[in-house]
Amino acid sequence: MDHAKPLPAYLVQRYHGWKATQYAENSAWYQRLATEGQRPRAMVISCCDSRVHVTSIFGADQGEFFIHRNIANLVPPYEPDGNQHGTSAAVEYAVTALKVAHVIVLGHSQCGGVQGCLDMCEGRAPELEESSSFVGRWMDILRPGYEEVKDDPNMPTALEREAVIVSLRNLMTFPFVEEAVKAGKLSLHGLWTDIGEGGLECYDPKTKAFSPI
Repeated sequence: MDHAKPLPAYLVQRYHGWKATQYAENSAWYQRLATEGQRPRAMVISCCDSRVHVTSIFGADQGEFFIHRNIANLVPPYEPDGNQHGTSAAVEYAVTALKVAHVIVLGHSQCGGVQGCLDMCEGRAPELEESSSFVGRWMDILRPGYEEVKDDPNMPTALEREAVIVSLRNLMTFPFVEEAVKAGKLSLHGLWTDIGEGGLECYDPKTKAFSPI
């Protein structure tokens, strides 16, 4: 691969700083993780957005969360059609191999992916309608959610929260997820965080609303 380049100097410097401090102070824990393997209690499905820092929000250490990130924290419906599905594979591994007790879908404010879906659904993003747009085709997962909240005056926040609900609904289309949930071995959770305020809200299926934690 002729196009691969050396790591930028500032990242090399940060690595050496981490190795000399955090790693050195917790090397026994890292060795234990390496030899005993991972046993995370929860899987978190969050957005790729660099402002969403899952481990910081929950004060988590290495080995606590099995984290999968994608555009707009979406889970597609169960479709074993032979195509490559990174998110579906991550869910399968977490539930069937790691046997996590919780799957958390974490949405967030000012989500660029959700804004793209909103623009696409309202005719302002023809480039996302192109069949060659990976982002557009991924955001098709959220189109049904847009139809549910399209008249909500609290856009795009309403659609950000709906993205969490759509993902929770789609998770239950996976047979192994449904089985684990019905057996009481797995629980699903929907969260939405406000980046600027540091707030965290949880979805309550009884009230069909998000409430502050």
